[in-house]
Order: sequence, then C-alpha cells, then structure tokens
Amino acid sequence: MTRAETDSLAEVLTLDRIETNIFRGWSWHTAPTRVFGGHVAAQALIAAGRTVAADRPVHSLHAYFLLPGDPTAPIIYEVDPIRDGRSFTTRRVVAIQHGKAIFNMSASFHHTVDGFEHQSAMPPTPLPDDTATPPEEIFADNGGVEPFFLRYLDVLPIATSAQDGSIEPPVISYLGDPRAPHQRRWFRARGVLPDDPLYHACAVAYASDLHLITTTVLPHRTPAGPRISLASLDHAMWFHRPFRADEWLLYIQDSPSASGERGFARGEIYTTDGRLVVSVAQEGLMRLAR
Repeated sequence: MTRAETDSLAEVLTLDRIETNIFRGWSWHTAPTRVFGGHVAAQALIAAGRTVAADRPVHSLHAYFLLPGDPTAPIIYEVDPIRDGRSFTTRRVVAIQHGKAIFNMSASFHHTVDGFEHQSAMPPTPLPDDTATPPEEIFADNGGVEPFFLRYLDVLPIATSAQDGSIEPPVISYLGDPRAPHQRRWFRARGVLPDDPLYHACAVAYASDLHLITTTVLPHRTPAGPRISLASLDHAMWFHRPFRADEWLLYIQDSPSASGERGFARGEIYTTDGRLVVSVAQEGLMRLAR
C-alpha cells in the first residue's frame, strides 16, 4: 500500500487502525532512498497516543532507528500498553516492515499539574519572515544538494522560514567551509493542524529529525569532500509546555561531541514569545561514505 505524496501533516498522521493496538501508516513513494526518520517517529507517536486518554499529553519519548524504512511499503505500528498508572501512562511502539522491526520507541504520557517553573532564556533571534523560502534558495550557498532531494524537501509537510543575514541556512550538505557546530532555524507545520495537542507533538517529532544530525558535520566539512554518510541512530525528546506546531517555532541546535563514527547533537525548541517547549537529543552514525 503506497500513496501519492502529500504536504499535509494531518494526512501523514492519519493511520489505519487494524486492531485495538495495531496501526498501519504509509510514506511517500517519492522519498529519495529510505523513509525519513521523523516521519516514522511522528507516526509511532500518534499510534501510541491513540491508546492513551486525551487528558494525558506526551511528556517524553526515547527511540531507536533500527533499519532503513522502505518508502514503497506500508509501516505497521504495534503498540504495547505496558503501564497505566495514576499519573503516568507508558507505551512501547515497534514499527515493522517486511517482517522486521525498523524502529522502536518508548513514550510516556503525564496528567499535567501545576508545579515549579524555570527555563533557559531564548537567545536574541529575529522573528521569522512569514513567507517560506524555496529549498533551492535556502541551500544555494550551502555546498549544493542533489536535485531530487530539493524536490523531496519541497513536499515535506514542514515549512522553513525565510532566512536573514543573522541566521545561517540549515546544513544538509557535507560540502562547504568548516564552522562551529551550531545552527538554528524557524519552522512550522504547513497548513492548520487540528486543536488536539497530540497532533502538535507529533508535528514537532517529525520536524525534530530534520537537519539535527547534520550539525555534527559542520566542523568536518571541506569545500570538495570527502563525502560523509549520516544516519540517525537514537532520538529522545522532552515536551515541557503546550504549543502549536502550525505557528513558528525556533529550533536551536548544537553538537558537543563526535567520536567513534558517532555524532551527538541536541536541540531546544522555542515559541516566538520565548517559551522553551521541547528539548531534543540525538546520536547518529557519521562515517566516510564508501
């Protein structure tokens, strides 16, 4: 079962419920070589959330990318309802293709109550332009990318804001001049999402995998190569405060370490009024491509 491409995140998050705790999702048949990791994470989270009471929003997830996903085949999500406590609910999700697990995730949901409050301050950052910049313009001065990948970015259900001189464009190329492992960008879901907070958490789960691991490449780039192969290995997220993912969010990324063919990156996601709403951490494979 494959479906035509879409730039509607709500449609991406619409799964077929096969059984009480079993769901079927799909991916674009036009994906370059494998299913985008954020796509699988977002669908796994919506599958988990569909088995949890609506008054318990997700507060964290921890996931492993096990095998590349096949963009031409459906993905089966099996949800294990391992705990329903008085305050916390825990779900484990396995994504399966061709009889093999390609992804697994544990997610925790919490009945939110008022408590202590503090947060890191958002660094001074110009507000985004409300007009999304075409991918070919964003990446024109960034080492270049393959044309098929530009088309893939153009149909993603995530829009990136127009950039100004104070924010360097996000990196997806191993070519270019080396620089410190820091980057930031504004993003939002295309269109308007339903009010259900689960959709907004899933939208950010989708977007959180976009460009994060490329932060690890920045100190190692050269103008002419060599080529670096990247793949997400594991991914963790913590959801701190309510937000809407169809409004602009600032994603600040940095990479404090790379070693042993693995790069580590982390991110903080803020609303335009400076609220820290999500924290992210990811380790990925980074090796010289054969």
